[in-house]
Amino acid sequence: MNAQKLSKRLETVASFVPTGAIVADIGSDHAYLPCYLVHKGIAARAVAGEVVKGPYESAVKQVRTEGLTDKITVRMADGLAAVEEADEITAVTIAGMGGPLIVSILEKHPQALKTVTRLILQPNIHAKAIREWAMANGWAIQDEVILEEDGKIYEVLVLQRGEMKLNEAQTLLGPKLMETKVPVFIEKWSREIANWQRVQQAISEAEKTPENQEKYDQLTHYIKMVQEAIA
Repeated sequence: MNAQKLSKRLETVASFVPTGAIVADIGSDHAYLPCYLVHKGIAARAVAGEVVKGPYESAVKQVRTEGLTDKITVRMADGLAAVEEADEITAVTIAGMGGPLIVSILEKHPQALKTVTRLILQPNIHAKAIREWAMANGWAIQDEVILEEDGKIYEVLVLQRGEMKLNEAQTLLGPKLMETKVPVFIEKWSREIANWQRVQQAISEAEKTPENQEKYDQLTHYIKMVQEAIA
């Protein structure tokens, strides 16, 4: 992977960035994504934010190598603290972290989202946390993609400002993903059901306690809900 050829995962993220956007890529690592977006004429300008010194230095070097120092600003900062008001950011990308961590980044510096109209988020796990945050904070899902790369399954969530109400199944599984039911979606949740059933088996062999019974019943509820959704 490099600034000209992204991974399938990051290419999917890039595909949802509107043309002419001013992008903040948070947790930018080598800054491949912002470099790609500017090279392709998708992003007008970009900020690459990185909290760790090593990746920050890699990003600075990459932007210099690509000859994009006039278009991409690299900042070492915690999450959205990398965004300054003068940047007038219109789109934020956060990829390669857990859903709860992405939510904590969005919550920590809410003022940084003032000019933002689109969030493109790629959680490695627990996308449910992002959907819950979106409902509570005036964001609605415009699109969702699920994909497999190198044996791992990823989800990409595209949020625009707006109101959204999701039921329990939609919050867990994703409303758009439930509609399309692509093979990798079925595979992900079939694996999850198998995991839950293994946990239930272990619980049934363990000491009978109210806590264990509650956990068992909760898993029964999830299994039934997901089985119905993927049927």
